[in-house]
Amino acid sequence: MATKEMKFEEKIKELEKIINELESGNADLEDSIEKYTKAMKLVKECDEQLKNVEDAIAKIVLENGETENLEVEK
Repeated sequence: MATKEMKFEEKIKELEKIINELESGNADLEDSIEKYTKAMKLVKECDEQLKNVEDAIAKIVLENGETENLEVEK
């Protein structure tokens, strides 16, 4: 899926697939490193998407159309 941007859910499914492959222990060292690198890239992308969504949700639109920041507890 290198030609189009993967959706968040697709990234999670790909990440789960990679984790299962790594946990199986059937991959050689070079393949494992490649899969691990891809997994870490997916984790970073998912984290960035979640932060962007959190920022968007933290802003609420008032009846008059103005936005107001909403404090989100972490």
